[in-house]
Amino acid sequence: METLRTPDERFADLPDFPYPPRYVEVDDLDGGSLRIAYVEEGSADGETVLLLHGEPSWSFLYRQMIPVLAAAGLRVVVPDLVGFGRSDKPARQSDYSYARHVGWLRQALFDRLDLREVTLVCQDWGGLLGLRLVAEHPDRFTRVVAANTGLPTGDHPMSEAFLTWQRFAATAERFDAGRVVQNGTLTDLPADVVAAYDAPFPDDSYKAGARVFPSLVPTRADDPASVANRAAWEVLTGFDKPFLTAFSDGDPITGGGDRVFQKRIPGADGMPHTTLAGGGHFLQEDVGPALARVVVDLIAATP
Repeated sequence: METLRTPDERFADLPDFPYPPRYVEVDDLDGGSLRIAYVEEGSADGETVLLLHGEPSWSFLYRQMIPVLAAAGLRVVVPDLVGFGRSDKPARQSDYSYARHVGWLRQALFDRLDLREVTLVCQDWGGLLGLRLVAEHPDRFTRVVAANTGLPTGDHPMSEAFLTWQRFAATAERFDAGRVVQNGTLTDLPADVVAAYDAPFPDDSYKAGARVFPSLVPTRADDPASVANRAAWEVLTGFDKPFLTAFSDGDPITGGGDRVFQKRIPGADGMPHTTLAGGGHFLQEDVGPALARVVVDLIAATP
């Protein structure tokens, strides 16, 4: 597997993101290895909060939440998915699959970092991957906060907004991550923040993962990931640990998905589900501190 590694100088002087990267090596499942980057902040003895980003962002997306969580005495772990951020980037779109992403993340979080008693916070693909891990390793998790995400099986129609995005990612002549994130927020992002989302991708050769990710979402019942996602739902419909939804009120992609979790997952019963006003798809940019406080309050209320 041919891989690319973004030069470190691309990440110089990131706004409000002083956190040094750490790295683990995982089997690329093709005879080689991949380096996965992550940030770890807060108290080493605190409860572990795992923040999983989606497409086409990276751990930088959580920069407004990390200080709030760390100040509450929590251990905050924020990985960059393979193909994103400071993590290695397989060069061909065919190198990426839903199953491989689950496997890479499982190795990094459990085999290398040995995370346990985790509170998962997941948005976008962070949920598609993180909820698979919850279903396959429920003993590793204590709580879940789902924000603007889902776990599709291809058995139900996706929103037209998502299908439009899927077509754009596959066919658009230009694919600028910073512009994509800006289009998914309700606030105007400063130029240096937009540039930080573009930083992992010096040129188009680094964007294979970002380009292909939307097409890996199951939109048909016979999608390669559908069987595994259905199996995950079988487990989640018996998951009785605290499960909180904290969606925003301005996301055309995942709007209404919170009700599916609330209806189907036992751990969601009686939880203080919230809708965060003023947030777009990337609600971490619009209402990040408010989402972080939701997480802190949940952990305090469910020891």
